[in-house]
Amino acid sequence: MRPDLPSTGRNDKEDMADQKEQQGLSNVFVLGTGRCGTVTFSKACESMTNWTAGHETNSHLLFQDRLEYPQKHIEVDNRLSWMLGRLDALYGDDPLYVHIYRDPMETTLSYAKRTWPGSIVRAYAEGIILHKPDEPTNYNVEEYGLDMIDVVTANIRHFLKDKSKTMLFPLHEAKRLWPVFWRLVRAEGDFERSLAVWDVKHNAS
Repeated sequence: MRPDLPSTGRNDKEDMADQKEQQGLSNVFVLGTGRCGTVTFSKACESMTNWTAGHETNSHLLFQDRLEYPQKHIEVDNRLSWMLGRLDALYGDDPLYVHIYRDPMETTLSYAKRTWPGSIVRAYAEGIILHKPDEPTNYNVEEYGLDMIDVVTANIRHFLKDKSKTMLFPLHEAKRLWPVFWRLVRAEGDFERSLAVWDVKHNAS
């Protein structure tokens, strides 16, 4: 079922145009920095019966296989933020793009607890900024994390500038915005169960 929402102040003609457009929606991509609610978003989508959903579904794949998804699929993957040029070339303006985000310092502190080999912040510091682990640095892990988050967020915002179907999804407003997203993609399934997912912390730190 779809939740009832308060009036948006739009007229019937505008709402009908939106519904017609969303009926033809084939893919949804949820972009973010990581450590910002992406796992929970994916799990909330699992209660939909007319969409498939995945979290980092094609990780470890290369070339076009990395971005090949079925129709009526919602993909939640923070690493897509590093592949926006290829994503645009393959999908263009057709999908709905959702930008999920969290307070930058909260995100950074969450990442700071995950600095083992393979951590994306460590990869950014050593592979992009070229900090050598055996040499002293003026920056701490939180500063590397903040810089990475700023870069990724700027990339996402630039990518979305020319897209006609976008949604901003701040994590602290997830429960208020989830009914809006549900209706936007014309989801079917157990809405109450999906909404309750946002009360549980997944992959928390």
